[in-house]
Amino acid sequence: MERDQLGGQRDDPDRKQGEVAPSLGHAPSLCRPGEVQAAAIRVQAEPMAAISSVAVLGTGIMGAPMARNLRAAGLDVRAWNRTPEKAQALGDAGVEVAERPVDAVVGADGVVTMLADGAAVERVMTDDGALAAMDDEAVWIQTSTVGVSAQARLAEAAAERGTAFVDAPVLGTRQPAEAGELIVLAAGEERLRDRCRPVFDAIGSQTRWLGDVGSATRFKLVLNGWIVGLVETLAETLGLARALHIEPQAFLSAIEGGPLDCAYAQTKGAAMADESFEPPAFPLRLAAKDARLVLEAAREAGLTLPLMRATCSQFERSIEQGHGDEDMAAAYWASRQR
Repeated sequence: MERDQLGGQRDDPDRKQGEVAPSLGHAPSLCRPGEVQAAAIRVQAEPMAAISSVAVLGTGIMGAPMARNLRAAGLDVRAWNRTPEKAQALGDAGVEVAERPVDAVVGADGVVTMLADGAAVERVMTDDGALAAMDDEAVWIQTSTVGVSAQARLAEAAAERGTAFVDAPVLGTRQPAEAGELIVLAAGEERLRDRCRPVFDAIGSQTRWLGDVGSATRFKLVLNGWIVGLVETLAETLGLARALHIEPQAFLSAIEGGPLDCAYAQTKGAAMADESFEPPAFPLRLAAKDARLVLEAAREAGLTLPLMRATCSQFERSIEQGHGDEDMAAAYWASRQR
């Protein structure tokens, strides 16, 4: 496994496929008639096949393109969404659309959840019966950003059911999801890595394995804290620019290509400069949810984050102004002088 500067482990394409933790079994007896010999006990490592059929639960901005890319990669895909209209178009891509979560998961090698928050995942997997309906050998790949507490509850539910669980939030928005270029942050048992590889290769450009279940969710929160903080700082900067009669594009041009620049600032800054936030790459209401999850994790760790509290407040202010379904760059409206 190749380590990188972010502290994870990148998936190694040369790694031997199908390696799993051994299970104990009895070897055939080697005793000949009349010979007293203890029966040998040996480890039988039966490789588990890589995932070839997937149920995708949640087909919104992220889940729908993930389902399409999984099908395009040759996997059998069934999909479900609570609002059926959002899933119907997937039929044209060869995805079978299920009426209920349980219909989607039965017989699938892997179940991918990509829903709005932890409560939504819990409702679908436990209340709606999807977890109970999963095949015993299937893997639950939890890609939603749900926070530390919810992730622990989901992992516990999987353990109680005896279901293999991979904590795998993804980094990226609509465009990387459509291009199959998400960054998958994965954590779980090493024996599951090769089984999950076809799924992760189909939806992402790279996979970073980070250790035990829970570590991927924690890492995602660190990354999200940086992203939402950057967006809010940019929103306030461009709001100030307009208030001082400076064109926002002048600021973006001044930093372009220099040490103060970053691609995300140019992308979101261009939307703010044009005051154009449709269609959303990632809705502001979900970015606000992510900011709250960062605060929750910090609080549980005994840490105070004043900037993140201010970011949450400004995001909520823009949402109250009616911008929750616009791109997260619409956080700009809270700092716009009226």
